[in-house]
Amino acid sequence: MNYKYLFSSIQVRGLELKNRIIFPAMGTKMATEDKFVTKQLINYQVTRAKGGCGLNFTEVCSVYGKAAPKKFLSISEDKYIPGLKELTEAIHEAGGKAGIQLWLGGLAVGSDQSQMIVIPSPIPVPGTEYTLPGASLETIHEAVEAFGAAAKRAVEAGFDVIEFHAGHNYTPHSFLSPYFNRRTDEYGGELKNRARFLLECIESIREHIPINMPLFMRVDAHDDYLEGGLTIEEVIEFCKMAKEVGVDVLDVSRGNFSSAAIKYEVPPIDLPRGFNVENAARIRRETGMLTVAVGRINDPSQADEILNTNKADMVVMGRAQLADPDFCNKAFEERTEDIVRCVGCNQGCYDGFVSTEMPFITCLRNPALGREEEYQVSMTLNPKKVLIAGGGIAGLEAALQLKKRGHYPVLCEASSSLGGQFALAGEAPRKGEMKEAALAIAEQVIKEGVEIKLNTPITEKLIGELKPDEVFIAIGSTPIELKIPGADLPHVTNSHDVLAGKSRVSGKAVVIGGGLVGLEVAEYIHDNVDSITVIEMLDKVAKDLGELRNICVMESLYAGGVQTVTNARCIEIKKDAIVVERLGNVEEISCDSVVVAIGSKSRSFDSVRIYCEEQGILVHVIGDALKARRALNAVAEANEAVRAIS
Repeated sequence: MNYKYLFSSIQVRGLELKNRIIFPAMGTKMATEDKFVTKQLINYQVTRAKGGCGLNFTEVCSVYGKAAPKKFLSISEDKYIPGLKELTEAIHEAGGKAGIQLWLGGLAVGSDQSQMIVIPSPIPVPGTEYTLPGASLETIHEAVEAFGAAAKRAVEAGFDVIEFHAGHNYTPHSFLSPYFNRRTDEYGGELKNRARFLLECIESIREHIPINMPLFMRVDAHDDYLEGGLTIEEVIEFCKMAKEVGVDVLDVSRGNFSSAAIKYEVPPIDLPRGFNVENAARIRRETGMLTVAVGRINDPSQADEILNTNKADMVVMGRAQLADPDFCNKAFEERTEDIVRCVGCNQGCYDGFVSTEMPFITCLRNPALGREEEYQVSMTLNPKKVLIAGGGIAGLEAALQLKKRGHYPVLCEASSSLGGQFALAGEAPRKGEMKEAALAIAEQVIKEGVEIKLNTPITEKLIGELKPDEVFIAIGSTPIELKIPGADLPHVTNSHDVLAGKSRVSGKAVVIGGGLVGLEVAEYIHDNVDSITVIEMLDKVAKDLGELRNICVMESLYAGGVQTVTNARCIEIKKDAIVVERLGNVEEISCDSVVVAIGSKSRSFDSVRIYCEEQGILVHVIGDALKARRALNAVAEANEAVRAIS
């Protein structure tokens, strides 16, 4: 077997896991408003258990009734046991093991203003005269008892494993970190006092579970971006204390939501794969404890190497299994070329979780996430010939799903290659995995036997020759042109041509447009120019980036000395300067090269639409051809359109 370490069993107390892969606790928004398990959440977990995962954890589950926010799971009362038991039984029936993550959320509970925020020390609320109070001794003691009571309920509900969440800025981590904990009583000061609350919680949990039941603990390797916060040396000392009172396994994570370190909690594509593994390795080495590695581990070879080199005993592969719930089975069967890989875009998992517009999380690579029952592939009883115009991510996804359902897709691409703008986006710094994903889905489409015609733009004549039953328009978008004097000068180009290698930029460069594409182009050209200035007409740059990618991109631009000018509208381009109108003033910014990155517009296909209407051919418009947006929308629309075909 190629991945013998990854798929070897492991014994933790009385529990044997069939492999070393863990599906971790991740927020989903799939719980009910009043914190109960739903059928949707069960299907979500069961699909990954059927996919071969060794251990499935619930998302964070509140233990303390006074601090249990809505839309998050809770185990703070007996009434939650039946639903949680239904979840564990379903996971067991699917061949998996079930773990529950016991949680007291601290500042994160502020999402529900009716609930108590349990923190060690007072914190002023920005923009108000109010200060959040530190926890009283009574509250601390109640919380300790709540962890024990929750553990007892978890046993009744049939969980195999308990995980105590002591990281990510939540209440236990806040007590442990000197950045948050300024107490002067027995729960503050030196490390052993700051650890006291956590150790009491662990003891309370251990007292209420069988001796052969494993207890995991999620910890941060150290505090990032928090001056005077936890060091890895302190974390190691604390983990040794935790071992003495009953913790068996350390789940070594990283990050906090009080600073830019939140990027480490759901690490985007900008962070290196396996960026936290060495921290886990050191903690494992110095504590002698079983350890779980976490952080952009999305490839079976990568995971197997981590285990083979004794850097960890297990690995968290969370978003890898969001993107492909059959990840484990495919890796075990050595069908790695069939794995649909997470690309760290964060568009559906993190951005979807914090969005008020999305009812629950989703995934760019897997629109079936959260719709597992609804999206089961059903073979058509009426196979149709479907012409797909466009070989970008939307067209490729449509072709693949049509073929899987038993239809006869014919994909026509106007250029000489597949992948479209998703592959082009992969040319930007740190985004190579997106290009790899675009090429991989193209290979999968070829492997499935889809008929592909390159260098074949869609025309009425082509439709007449192929005689399709239905047509998918997925021809994407084209850069918006700047309609100002000087826009046609020879030193002016656009973002697409720069990323595609068709245009070279040198000297003092100006990028017009401070959205995602403009900023990525600025990074892309950085090493080949003398200076870069990004011009944005809005009041800030990067408004169309998700929160975590925004942090990474802006840090990179700052480190590279890229200048940004906001509230500026470009009104003219000269041979050696651009002219902008800014806050009522007209200014000139000298430059040698200009890159226009002000967005994209859908390509026109009116004649094709009219021809299809005349011929009675149903047309589906998907992706940027409908409206220029994110790849997340393109893939989702492709799947919805395919499902709509009878």
